[in-house]
This record gives sequence, structure tokens and C-alpha cells, in this order.
Amino acid sequence: MFNQKNITIFISGGIAAYKVPLLARLLQKAGANVRVVMTEAAQAFVTPSVFEALLHEHTYTQLFADPQNPKVVHIEIADWTEIAIIVPATANVIGKMANGIADDLLTSTLLAIDGPKYLVPAMNSKMLHNPAVVRNLARLTTDGINVLPTVKGLLAEGYTGDGRMLEPQEIFDYIELTESIRQSNSHLKHKRVLISAGGTRERIDSVRYITNDSSGKMGYALAKAAAYAGATVTLVSTIHNLPVPLGVELVTVQSALEMQQAIESRFDQLDVVIMAAAVSDYRPAQSLAYKIKKNSKDDLTELKLVKNPDILAGLGQKKQHQFLVGFAAETSNLEKYALTKLADKHVDMIVANDVSQANIGFNSDDNAVTVLTNTQKSIRLAQAAKPLIAQKLIELISQHI
Repeated sequence: MFNQKNITIFISGGIAAYKVPLLARLLQKAGANVRVVMTEAAQAFVTPSVFEALLHEHTYTQLFADPQNPKVVHIEIADWTEIAIIVPATANVIGKMANGIADDLLTSTLLAIDGPKYLVPAMNSKMLHNPAVVRNLARLTTDGINVLPTVKGLLAEGYTGDGRMLEPQEIFDYIELTESIRQSNSHLKHKRVLISAGGTRERIDSVRYITNDSSGKMGYALAKAAAYAGATVTLVSTIHNLPVPLGVELVTVQSALEMQQAIESRFDQLDVVIMAAAVSDYRPAQSLAYKIKKNSKDDLTELKLVKNPDILAGLGQKKQHQFLVGFAAETSNLEKYALTKLADKHVDMIVANDVSQANIGFNSDDNAVTVLTNTQKSIRLAQAAKPLIAQKLIELISQHI
């Protein structure tokens, strides 16, 4: 996304400026060409030499008095800049931008930039809620500037408030997602996509359950890739230890019955469903609310199971306009079993993976899959990291809807 993009970071005078070098490094590692413009006040919190050491670029601080400036420096930087990030954005700079004031290098350059601008506020919560600041932020939003939220946390003043700046990684993720959606040409853009993830847990008692080795990594990677393609994404997940991708709505479930209810209640409004979850085929005939004690009348020497509903097959029977994608986790006869599932469950695409191989099976960071549809030959995606596999799958799905 950021590879070879020209990004200028505009730093104003707030204590949160000390975090900006981390953001600059994240952008640099992502392949961006990064320049920095600083106000005089910003230099009280972090020095220009920090950025010059990190980026091997001159740091711009003066409109006229810097001998290293090119001619008409604010226009040269503005013409070079493809994405502008104002971080931290103080009340002073917000007010100037909202009213078109250009009285230094930072504000003059921003006024000449016609590309995307991302404003990252950081200030005391009392200042943030001042009517003038609220009014200025609203005006900037109306003007098309992307105003990032603040978060509640410990402020420099020593008490908790909601003017705290997002962390560098959060800023990076927010801009990456927004730019990905803005530039997306995917057919999934503005489509409603639901993805299931993780292995269901079928309760035996209050401390025991039946499950499988699914980590949910593939489902979460698919959710992120779909969101970055511009889809409205709902993730129905049994997993609690993975970060939820930015821009994705999370619905947490445990059992197959809970997952079925969560998906079917939303199904009519969906355009695409990707069943990446490993749903248990069976559940205990009864689930007890207390721990079963050894040698009690309820002991587990025998455990009666009943079949869970086949969620994918049920959706296949109900689908009208929806594009339905299933996963086939197999240990042998991969394509044979996957083709059977494709036909029997009335789905549009099957993604088959061999979970007998430890390096691409459950809980691994990589995957290798075979994609089957009713309209073309099978497509094999060679072993790669799950996020890369997910991007390729989302591209293939986009081509079929």
C-alpha cells in the first residue's frame, strides 16, 4: 500500500510529538518515501536531527531561513506529497487549518496540498471539547480531511481524559485501511461480507468441551483482506486471542448452534459468506452446568453425541443472490472430497487445504490451498503466509461476483 508513496509528516508542538519517530519508521519499513515538516514548537519536544538520522532526509522547519530549502519550499513539498499526516495536531494548528491561515512552513504547505490529509489530534480533553475546537474539527471533516479519533487514557497532565493520541501502530493501520479502501477497484467494495473463524466449542460441562485445532488465523486474515478491499465485514468467531482487524465487526460465539444462529440471522442482508470456521460435526447430547465429578452418576466413561447442523449445507439451500464459499480441511484425497462438498452443499467456491501437513495445517502461520468452482479449473495457491493467501482468495472471490 505505501510502497514508493511520498508521505509528508507535519509535526506541531504537542508532547505526543515524541511518538512520531515510531510512525515514521513504520511508514519507512512499509516502503514509503517520508519527509518531515516541523513547527518551531514541535522542536521543543523532538529534534529535527532525530528524523534526519532515521530517514536520511532533510527535516524542514523554516519557510525562508533554511539554506537547504529548495526554492519556494512549501510548493515543492506540496507537489511532492501524495499523503499528508498532521501528527500530533494541536488545537492551534487545527484552528489555522480550519480557517485557511498560512503563517509558517507547516500551514503554508498544507494549504497547497490537494491530496489526502490525515489529521491526528492530541490535546487535553478540556481543549478537545472546547466549542471552538469542536467547530474547527467539524469544518475540517466537511472539507474532506480525515480526522482520526482520540482515545481515553492518561494525559500529560497526570489525569485521565479522552484527548490522548492514537499509538503509532494504530495511526498506521487507520491510514493503511482508509487508503486501501479509497484506492480499491475490487468488486467487493461496498459489499456485505460475513466470515466465520475458529473451531467451535461444544460444552460437556462447565470446564470441559469438544473442539478442534483451528486457530482462526485464516479467517481473521480473510476478514482483514476483505475490509481492505472495501467490503463491510462481519467476523463471526470463536477466537479471543487474536486482534480484531480494523474496520471489522466482531460477533463472538462458542458452539455450532450459536454460530448457526449468528450467521442465519444476518444471511438475507449478505452478499458473500466465507465459512472458514472449523465447525464441530458433533456435540454432547447434554451439557451440564457444573463440573462432572469422577465416579459420580454423570461420569464420562460414556459420552453420547448428537450431530450438529451442517451450517454450510443449510446456507447452500437458502442462498439466492449470495456468493457462498466453503473450506474443506482434509487429510487425504483433497480435491476429490472438496469437489464432493462443492456439489453436495450447493456452494459457489471451495477452498481445500491439507491439514495433515504441520507447516500448513491448523495453528500454522502458512497455508497452501486449492480453489475449486463450478466454472473453471482448480487453482492452486502455493505455500505462503496466511495474510498473503487471504489476499489472493479475496481477489479470486471478487472476480466471481
